[in-house]
Amino acid sequence: MSKNNIKHYDDSVTIPKTLLSVSNISISFSQYSKGLRQTILNVVEDLDLDVHEGEIVAILGSSGSGKSLLAHAILGILPMNSLLTGEMKYEGKILDQKLKEELRGDEIALIPQSVDFLDPLMKVGDQVIGDIEDEKREEKRKTMIKIFENYDLKEDVADLYPFQLSGGMARRVLFSTSLINNPKLIIADEPTPGLDEKSLKETLNYLKIMAKERRGVILITHDIHAAVEIADKIAIFYSGYVIEVNKTENFSGNGDKLLHPYTRALYKALPDNGFQLFEGNQPINIDTKDKCIYYDRCNQSIEKCKHSNPDLVEINGMKIRCYFVEEQHNKQNSANG
Repeated sequence: MSKNNIKHYDDSVTIPKTLLSVSNISISFSQYSKGLRQTILNVVEDLDLDVHEGEIVAILGSSGSGKSLLAHAILGILPMNSLLTGEMKYEGKILDQKLKEELRGDEIALIPQSVDFLDPLMKVGDQVIGDIEDEKREEKRKTMIKIFENYDLKEDVADLYPFQLSGGMARRVLFSTSLINNPKLIIADEPTPGLDEKSLKETLNYLKIMAKERRGVILITHDIHAAVEIADKIAIFYSGYVIEVNKTENFSGNGDKLLHPYTRALYKALPDNGFQLFEGNQPINIDTKDKCIYYDRCNQSIEKCKHSNPDLVEINGMKIRCYFVEEQHNKQNSANG
């Protein structure tokens, strides 16, 4: 179902300029099993998402839910055996492979999840500046020094190798690398795992500063605390689907403003919320569309859920993939006349 066909129940909210629009994106992989039989592995299905300038959108999901593949699709770095369908737009332009390659590292930048992405055999300054013409290097170096100052890095850090940096310095170098070309859209892929509390707050604060500079930020994470700390809205991934997009402020109290049963279960499983565990396993890959993807674990399923996976619908500025919630909303509207 394309974004143009998403049902809108409230169009009264004015939103900032859209940087990235993802519509009906699906990602699959071809692989060969025993006997050289080709099979298709569906990993992401029917994905819709918008990112606006000055906005932090958290993509929250467990390992294997498909969230990092979205980053790879946006950047145009999916492997050769992948198939990408659907539509992406960047500032209203179709984001095809040619445009992805033009924008990658410039207007669209990646903050990778590990400092191991730094080349151990190259000085930090050369990695931040990148491979550019000699006449432009001095100008880029001045830009790098200004960025270093913002991240409490001294100028002489440019002449160090990665092994000479502390863990915190290495992370700040990665942030500096992503900003050297003044991008409009930042993708931070799992930037917080394994960080102590001080380093975590520092990293999240850097992302907030980027958003204040009117950049769009996509935070890919499985850390719900990090998402709630800085995001404007949170998209919940489940088995390759976005099942809910909700305002961060609704991840509070008893979670009664969260729409999808999986989102509520995820929230209530946190230690601060009673550590209420729930049964079942998330499907590793999408192999059927003949019922709701969450049907086998759901406590509020209705007859419709047995026969098809629901579309993503918009309700009062939030998005939900759930027949029960949509039905309840429609009933309430009918009762209100």
